[in-house]
Amino acid sequence: MAVENASVVFKVYCLSVMTLVAATYTVALRYTRTISSGDLYFSTTAVCIAEVIKLILSLGMLAKETSSPVRFKNTLVEHIFSSPKELLKLSVPSLVYAVQNNMAFIALSNLDAAVYQVTYQLKIPCTALCTVLMLSRSLSRLQWFSVFMLCGGVTLVQWRPAEATKVQVEQNPFIGFMAIAVAVLCSGFAGVYFEKVLKSSDTSLWVRNIQMYLSGILVTLIGVYINDGEKVLEKGFFFGYTPWVCLVVFLASVGGLYTSVVVKYTDNIMKGFSAAAAIVLSTVASVILFGLQITITFASGALLVCVSIYLYGLPKQDTSKVSRPNTDTDTDLRQKLISV
Repeated sequence: MAVENASVVFKVYCLSVMTLVAATYTVALRYTRTISSGDLYFSTTAVCIAEVIKLILSLGMLAKETSSPVRFKNTLVEHIFSSPKELLKLSVPSLVYAVQNNMAFIALSNLDAAVYQVTYQLKIPCTALCTVLMLSRSLSRLQWFSVFMLCGGVTLVQWRPAEATKVQVEQNPFIGFMAIAVAVLCSGFAGVYFEKVLKSSDTSLWVRNIQMYLSGILVTLIGVYINDGEKVLEKGFFFGYTPWVCLVVFLASVGGLYTSVVVKYTDNIMKGFSAAAAIVLSTVASVILFGLQITITFASGALLVCVSIYLYGLPKQDTSKVSRPNTDTDTDLRQKLISV
C-alpha cells in the first residue's frame, strides 16, 4: 500500500496520537486489572463492547464515504445483507482478533505494562512469517537480522521480568507470557489474512470492517456466555465498570480504527519510532504508577527491541534500478562497435 502525501505536521499528529493511544491503553488496562479499587469487571464484556463501538464508528465512516443515504443503504444491502459468504469469510479474523483481545487482558493481569509492551513486539516476526507464507513475499537480510535481534531483546526482558512493587493482586508471569504468545500469533495471522481479503477485491475498507465487526460481536457474545455467563446473569453485564474501564474500552475501539489512518499516511520507519516511543512511555508510567523496578536485562532488551523495530522498517534497497544503466551502456557500446 502506497503512502499518500500529507503534511509533516499531520504525520506527526497521527503518530503522536497513535503512540499515546497505544501507551495509555496498555497502562490503563493494567491499572484496572491490578490496582484499581472496587469489584473487578468481566474482561469478556469489555471486548464485546469494544466490537460494538468499532461497528458504530465504521458505519459512520462508511456513511461519510458514500456521502448519500441512498448509496449508504444500497452498499449495506449489497455487501452485508446479500453477501453471507463474505460475512463468513470475515468471521475468521474476527474470531482470531477476539481471542487476541481477551489474551491481552490475561497478559496485563500477570505482566507489567512495560514488559507487555516490549514482549508484544513479537507480533513483528510473527506477521513477517505469515506474510512470507500466506502472501509469498520476501524479507531482506536486514529484516531477518532485525527479527532475530527483536527475539533476543524479548528473551532478555523475559529472562528476569522487572517486578512492580505497587501491584495488589497475585500474578503469574508464565501465564502472562503464554497469553502474549497466543496474542502475537493471532495478531500475525489475522492481520495478514485481513490484508489478503482486502487486496482480493475493490470492496471498501469500511465495508470489510463492518463485516468483520458484525462477526466479532457474535463471537465475543459467545465468549461472554461461555466464560462468564452465570456471573453476568447474576451481577449484570456492566458489573465493575468505572471511568477507567470505560477509557480502556474506548481506547481499544479507537486504536484499531486509527491504525488504518496511520498506515495510510505514514511509513514503516515512522511507525517504528511510534512503537519505540510507546515502549518508553509505558515504562515511565509503570515506574510511576506501579513501582516498576528497572533491571539491566530489561533495559538492554528494551533497547534491542527498539533498534530492531527501526531496522525492520527501513525500506529495502532496490538493486534493479542500479543494474539497468549498466545494461543500457553495454548496449550502446555494442551498437557503436557495430556501426564502426
